[in-house]
Amino acid sequence: MGQIAHLPPMPRTYLDNAATSFPKPPGVYDAMLRYATEIGASPGRGQYHESREGARLIRQCRERLCRLINGEDPSHVVFALNTSDALNLAIKGIARRWKQTHPGRPMRVITTAMDHNSVLRPYRALEEDGAEVVHIEAAPETGLVAPSAVCHAINDDTALVAVNMASNVGGTIQPVAKIGQVCRKFDVPYLVDSAQSLGHVPLDVQELRADLLAFPGHKGLLGPQGTGGLYIRPAILPRLATTREGGTGSWSEDDAQPSSMPERFEAGSHNTSGIVGLSEAVQWILDQGVATLREHELGLTQFALDGLREGGCRGMGWPTITGPLDGFRLLGPTDASARVGVFAMVHDSLDPGEMAAMLEASFGILVRSGLTCAPGAHRTFGTLGKGGALRFSFGPFVTQDDVEALLGALRQIGAAHAMAGG
Repeated sequence: MGQIAHLPPMPRTYLDNAATSFPKPPGVYDAMLRYATEIGASPGRGQYHESREGARLIRQCRERLCRLINGEDPSHVVFALNTSDALNLAIKGIARRWKQTHPGRPMRVITTAMDHNSVLRPYRALEEDGAEVVHIEAAPETGLVAPSAVCHAINDDTALVAVNMASNVGGTIQPVAKIGQVCRKFDVPYLVDSAQSLGHVPLDVQELRADLLAFPGHKGLLGPQGTGGLYIRPAILPRLATTREGGTGSWSEDDAQPSSMPERFEAGSHNTSGIVGLSEAVQWILDQGVATLREHELGLTQFALDGLREGGCRGMGWPTITGPLDGFRLLGPTDASARVGVFAMVHDSLDPGEMAAMLEASFGILVRSGLTCAPGAHRTFGTLGKGGALRFSFGPFVTQDDVEALLGALRQIGAAHAMAGG
């Protein structure tokens, strides 16, 4: 059997939380192990204690998630494999129902230039089937989308608007509540992708007027990979068709998918051990308070912004300063409150992948590089044809010392490159 290779002896600083959070809160993996070793049964598939206990734990996770987002009904929290899976359930479910209720009529779906391939690719599949796809452009400096532009794009054939709440490139927080007001005014279903926001910033689906909220379990919610979900506002349910059907352990005498929630959108056995771990992580977040976690992230974000600006990095509204970072440019807002703790940077002559490799090899700092599955965002920021960007991202267990280590490493890389005549 294969074994996990030993890590290099150098201390490791993990700054890739936008990809997946690490480490997890205390108790997450203990809860998963307890379920796997002490319970192990398939939830809702038997009348014995272990099966009923598995069902209770899944229900508990729904209730905690519903409380976290201020949802209307825990049974409308549907579990999925990840955000991409949840977004597909929403996008294709809305499209399928539109075709059933509007036969022969055109269908328009709207998204933004800042959205992730998890939305762009399902939209492309709809376009290949004849739908009209509209991409709302964003401001090239901030990545912000204007709600008025969404308003102008909506017409009588609009079936869905999908918006990424926070960019996985520039960290930009979109005016999702104002966009929600526009969608509700025109009675257009509104899907919010919260992959980089849920768990990082306070989020209330009712204030956002979100009809559908897709989320990952393994990023800001601090749960294990292979978890995620979709919140479905009860009033939007008639406009959402199923896109897959199968066993649910209920209504087994009928070969039609149950209409009851959440079985209507959950076919097959659950990733119960993963959901149990996610539940433990969500409870940790509820105990800490998202506002407290946001305050911590804002402090790190401001510290990073100050260090970049003082080192000479170029950013929107920053003065020109000669320093070890003057070959770098920061993408997105320079106001900490306007972004989440996701930073993307480019250098005048260093390749992002080369810089990421240097940070690991020489400093033990783990970051991401490339396009990060968001080609429209990189087109907006002018980095699409240049290898994307170097990205680092924060989580609740990142410290100011970690950020200072990164800044120091970037200063050394920038100074060394300048001395070499780069």
